[in-house]
Amino acid sequence: MELLITVAVIGTLTSIAVPTYKNYLDDSRNSTAIVDIQKMVGSLARFQAERGRPPDTLAEAGIQPPLDPWGNACVYVRLEGLPKHDQDAKCRWDKYEKPLNTDFDLYSMGKDGKTKPKLTQSDSYDDIIYAHGGTYIGLVSEY
Repeated sequence: MELLITVAVIGTLTSIAVPTYKNYLDDSRNSTAIVDIQKMVGSLARFQAERGRPPDTLAEAGIQPPLDPWGNACVYVRLEGLPKHDQDAKCRWDKYEKPLNTDFDLYSMGKDGKTKPKLTQSDSYDDIIYAHGGTYIGLVSEY
């Protein structure tokens, strides 16, 4: 009987601890991705201040494109200077159907490694984004 109670207690503790630990890992990876994007935004802002335009690529700004905590490449897309129809085709859209950025888009595709141009689509919920000129950097689901 004591063994049965011990096994039940261990099973209960495990059922609580494992999801909590997984949530902790997800939060930690999200935080790491946010910090990585903030660092890149700082370098991109310096490049833009010096040259009056965003770089065509991260490499042009001297940024080694990092992998996000899930092993996917961070995505950078220059928007400024493109014709309107090209901007519309390449930019990301918020819930009001407005472009997130006008100069460039920078984001991580998040845990699932999938994304869609519209933030309201489920594949984008776990993305870490740079939005509205850096006024928001974080999870799409919290945007």
